[in-house]
Amino acid sequence: MFPIPQLLSAFLPPSGDNGNAVARKRPSSLLYDVDETPPLWVRLGVSFQHVFLLSVGWLYVVVIVNSIGGTEAQAESIIRISMIAGGLATILQSTRGVLGSGYFCPLTSSLIFLPPSILAVQTGGYTLLFGMIATAGILLSLMSRVLDRARVLFPPEVTGLMVAMAGLQLIRLGCPRFVGYNGPGSVPELRAFVVGAVTLIVMVGATVWNKGKLHALPMLMGLSAGYILALGSGVLPWPQFVRELNEPWINFPHRVASGLNFRFSLLAPFLIASLTAGLKMVGDLTLCQKINDSDWKRTDMKSASGGILASGLGTLFSGLSGGVAQTTVASSIGLSLATGTTSRSLAIPTGIMVAALAFFPKLAAVLAVMPAPVVGAILIYSACFIVLGGMQLLTSRMLDSRRIFAVGISLLFGLSVDMAPELYRHAPEVFRPLFSSSTALATILVVSLSLLFRLGIARRVGFEVVPGDAMEKINSKMEEHGAAWGMRREVVIRAIQAVNETVNSALAFNPGLERVEVSIEFDEFKLGADVEYEGVPIQLAESAPSPESLITDQGIALLSTFMIRQFADRVRIKAHKGACRIELTFDH
Repeated sequence: MFPIPQLLSAFLPPSGDNGNAVARKRPSSLLYDVDETPPLWVRLGVSFQHVFLLSVGWLYVVVIVNSIGGTEAQAESIIRISMIAGGLATILQSTRGVLGSGYFCPLTSSLIFLPPSILAVQTGGYTLLFGMIATAGILLSLMSRVLDRARVLFPPEVTGLMVAMAGLQLIRLGCPRFVGYNGPGSVPELRAFVVGAVTLIVMVGATVWNKGKLHALPMLMGLSAGYILALGSGVLPWPQFVRELNEPWINFPHRVASGLNFRFSLLAPFLIASLTAGLKMVGDLTLCQKINDSDWKRTDMKSASGGILASGLGTLFSGLSGGVAQTTVASSIGLSLATGTTSRSLAIPTGIMVAALAFFPKLAAVLAVMPAPVVGAILIYSACFIVLGGMQLLTSRMLDSRRIFAVGISLLFGLSVDMAPELYRHAPEVFRPLFSSSTALATILVVSLSLLFRLGIARRVGFEVVPGDAMEKINSKMEEHGAAWGMRREVVIRAIQAVNETVNSALAFNPGLERVEVSIEFDEFKLGADVEYEGVPIQLAESAPSPESLITDQGIALLSTFMIRQFADRVRIKAHKGACRIELTFDH
């Protein structure tokens, strides 16, 4: 059970930064970062906004129930149990250690699990659905335990594309609702568009021009304007709104069917969905890490593993109780980025609110009647930050043709799921989860292609330079292999400058030197560059030469060796029997 003092702390006055926070550089764009505790009214207001975003996931439950002609009461029961599971998983997600990522990254019902869930409920009813959901929770939990050893699967271009696709997928969900389009046979409505446009304009205006504490509450402003305009224009009929509010104040959720069932024949689709969901969650949590650290370099796999374990346990609990799978919500991360509020202290009030709504149907009814244009405006608002955040991740490293093809092919085929869904209608049932969403297909493709294109890339390469063309060759080789290895450009630039200075110094200390051997090696955490030649070792200057000495050849040589220390993180010089080796190390 979650510690009572920690639960109470969600509603106590702010206590400042946590003392045991991980070392990170706080971005200036954030009002409250992951380790800071906002005032109570900000926590409650921001949490309430996230609850509205999480409610979009509950629509998938209605689709599952409708697939077998289920009743409204059955859908409501599954939604309410799923709300409890999602609320608990959101709280677990924020904890740090083996369980939890240490970030505020809410969870709700998953689109990725929609196709296998429909297959399960159509094959064996609700008991089989719940049994397979519980199985998916176990699969996610097991996956989380081996994730730390799979770092090679998640270079920044892979996680960046995952995040960007999650944002692009919101286009399909948000844009039709924004204009009141309900599918074939319907037409967009002007009044729906006006409601959506006003909601979006209010949220954007509150984000762009409001720099005070209300900057954290743009969605509340947009929701208020959207609901009022929707009621006034008839987009949300007043009788329907009143009818939904006729629910009782307090009511306890119950299972729609007792017992659990399992079929081995359904294991493959749920395994594929679990793998896809896990990979997608790595992307979501990577974005959480990046927006909380200006010096972010790579995915913290321990944090991601804990986050997937929280999702796995939440999904397991949901299946055992009679709910559906729970995964992280990309649009919620977009809201955190938009409001500049990423504090993990939001997880407790958000989780409590979501779980409490399951016991208070009258309050949950307010979410149930949210006007479609308002939902569309919220999704478009969040998508802006998710797509751009993913692109920033994707382009944070150098890209060669292999990586460009891995990303480009995955992006194009991922988008084809939304743009030409008829291409995948006849796919075998077992592979249907792969084509359930653009995010799912793009994620599997980019991970697979990234691994495939790694074949043939050497971890260590060497080349020879001679006086006259040393600089040009060093530049071209370092650029070529830096892109192949997916290095950060600033590290490659420093390495180019350091190796050039080292070779120049070697030539200066050895006027008759005819060739120099350079070898470079990369292992994701550091770049090593070794410069070897036959001759006397160079002497590194301990301090910068004086301005007066720079007019002499000796002063220029001293400046060159001094710059080597500035560019490289570590330098070692070894000399033995007339051979000299200079080892340069650059942290990555």
